[in-house]
Amino acid sequence: MCVEAGKPIKDSEGEVGRLIDTFRIAAEESVRMTGEVQPLDISPRAKGYQGIWKRVPIGPCSFISPFNFPLNLAAHKIAPALAVGCPFIVKPASRTPLGTIIIGEILAETNLPRGAFSILPAHRDGADLFTTDERLKLLSFTGSPGVGWDLKAKAGKKKVVLELGGNAAVIVDHDADLDDAVERIIFGAFYQSGQSCIGVQRIIIHADIYDDLRDRLVARAGKLIAGDPKDPNTFVGPMISEGEARRLDNWVQEAAQAGGKILCGGKREGAMLEATLLENVDRSTSLYREEAFGPVAILSKFTDFNEAMAEVNDSKFGLQAGIFTRDLFKMFDAWDHLDVGGVVINDVPSYRVDNMPYGGVKDSGLGREGVRFAMEDMTEIRNLVIRRRDEGPTKKQMGE
Repeated sequence: MCVEAGKPIKDSEGEVGRLIDTFRIAAEESVRMTGEVQPLDISPRAKGYQGIWKRVPIGPCSFISPFNFPLNLAAHKIAPALAVGCPFIVKPASRTPLGTIIIGEILAETNLPRGAFSILPAHRDGADLFTTDERLKLLSFTGSPGVGWDLKAKAGKKKVVLELGGNAAVIVDHDADLDDAVERIIFGAFYQSGQSCIGVQRIIIHADIYDDLRDRLVARAGKLIAGDPKDPNTFVGPMISEGEARRLDNWVQEAAQAGGKILCGGKREGAMLEATLLENVDRSTSLYREEAFGPVAILSKFTDFNEAMAEVNDSKFGLQAGIFTRDLFKMFDAWDHLDVGGVVINDVPSYRVDNMPYGGVKDSGLGREGVRFAMEDMTEIRNLVIRRRDEGPTKKQMGE
């Protein structure tokens, strides 16, 4: 991953650990997926009837995985399919196919039946059958919103699960531990060189602590080591391509020309873009409205918590949000009113554990991953109804 995608070596090593977790969780969940015995005699017409239901594999599945987590996001599709018994084909990202191929090599050494899986690298324009082939009963895609929604439109009758983009926000309330918040926000904004769909893009700070937290964030971002991803000390490596770095650099310059202030960073060399923070960014700019997917975040201030939540919701995306607060009432308010798939308290929206339900609303996608929840999507309920004609001896027949 480090060589193929330029992912900093510490991030690459961490992803291998998560890959192992994901397969272990799937192995554990494979013996927990059960059905139920269901009483049906809820009225006189149903007397003597009983139901039992179980989950069965939905059938052959189609998986398309992205470049930014080429091992673990592929594993989030492959491991649940193995756990429930669905054959599958995987198209890894064109830029990072090697990790998925290695997974395939390992699976080929097991006793899975012939035809249980295929790893098929292909460019996007050569992968239509992954979406349109009617023999495939589920399509699970992780990637950009534009591609994902287009695939859904072509998918026909099959079930579709989409894990798409984000524009993740974090609220920092006045009672937050600023030392802790700085470290977590810097991590959330710049880990993986910002190339995460739940990377921190918008930082919404209470006015009482805004200047202090802004200055701390700028100072901390300026100390991040950027450069060779093979160096263990590197925190910010190159973006996936020079074209992507150029695109985000253009968004930063557009935001600055529209009145935004670059607080740190803002310079690009090839595929390397400095860790960049801005404030006073106009809400009409691409940097505010779209998914940055790089090492850039923007700061704003609030005085009323409801206004801060409205700002979080002012996005076509809704993947996860983070809140630094010690107020339980605000925590539950956020959980009730933020239009996102997940709310993370006293941490950044970039936090994910591989067994939790994960996914978004609005343009961020459909369905949920997190092994057990993916397994549910890859199965269907099959019902069994039993009519018992002889309900046993009556009391009279038993001499009572």
